[in-house]
Amino acid sequence: MDAGLSGLSGLSGLSGLDLPRDAPGTGPARAPAISCRNLQVRFFTEHRTITALQGLNVDVPTGEFLTLLGPSGCGKSTLLRVVADLVQPNHGEVRVFGALPQVARLNRDIGFVFQDPALLPWRNALQNVELPLQVAVNRVRRAKATPRELLELVGLKGNERAYPHELSGGMRQRVSIARALASDPKILLMDEPFGALDEITRERLNEELRRVWRELGITLLFVTHSIHEAAYLGQRVLMMAANPGRVHAIVPVELPPDRTPALRESREFIALTSELRRLLGAC
Repeated sequence: MDAGLSGLSGLSGLSGLDLPRDAPGTGPARAPAISCRNLQVRFFTEHRTITALQGLNVDVPTGEFLTLLGPSGCGKSTLLRVVADLVQPNHGEVRVFGALPQVARLNRDIGFVFQDPALLPWRNALQNVELPLQVAVNRVRRAKATPRELLELVGLKGNERAYPHELSGGMRQRVSIARALASDPKILLMDEPFGALDEITRERLNEELRRVWRELGITLLFVTHSIHEAAYLGQRVLMMAANPGRVHAIVPVELPPDRTPALRESREFIALTSELRRLLGAC
């Protein structure tokens, strides 16, 4: 079983931020963490051209938890890869903290968590988290937390010496989150990280991911196909439409910042998920 999230109180100073959580943009105006203007991404094959994104405009404030929801093929994953400087746009502009995504990548300002944890099977949990610090020792900004502390942050204290085959799916994904945080990123991109997990584990990790986000004060973009997950996690939901991929709607999530499983049964949550389902059906 996955261990509960422990050790948070001992790491309360990690982010160095005293900004109120769940209220990005309060106080003096700040440049967005991510800004996309008229973004277009096309992929060319032998027989056709695929437009993954077309005319996409969105700003993500520093410290926001933004969930991305939409049908398959609407460009959610492509958008994350553009921000991470893994895919180059054909047209338009992307800025990360006011600079090109390449600058953020070289500065190790971006962490990426994929659906597959992709842990090295011959390295234990602690060694997997240490990997980013070892492969780019001269260029990686040292995190305010050590790899051991990051494993504690994601609820894996006592499992440092466990190998991937000894961990459950949820625990392996926790290791991948800790690894993504090892270089102290300012932005965390997550591409359906819980999609392959059972419902109980998924809901538990939803709650704990919000705790980690609030603890570290990072900007977080989270791709999902689950309406309930998008509503529960995010401060806003970016609803995308397909063919071509574009912004269909941006829905504010007006739910309490301290979210518990009981919230999923509330009228407000049910009304929000109903509205998201209606919008998704119109994509």
